[in-house]
Amino acid sequence: MASEHVSDMTVQELRDLIEAIVEQRAQSPKPVPYQQKGRRSMKEVLESMRKNRWTPPPNAKSSLELLREDRDR
Repeated sequence: MASEHVSDMTVQELRDLIEAIVEQRAQSPKPVPYQQKGRRSMKEVLESMRKNRWTPPPNAKSSLELLREDRDR
């Protein structure tokens, strides 16, 4: 590839570069080991998430409505 900057590349050159990177990573996967950061087990964490889940009341505004209100202020 002759281009030194992405801005100098053609769309096809950029696609070829992306495909080459994806292909390279697909052939030599480097798994990331799981590292537990707390003392609770995964089961305890998931149970806590289920227990502490909050569901808005039926007449509550949707997140889209809230975002539109903020935008219009």
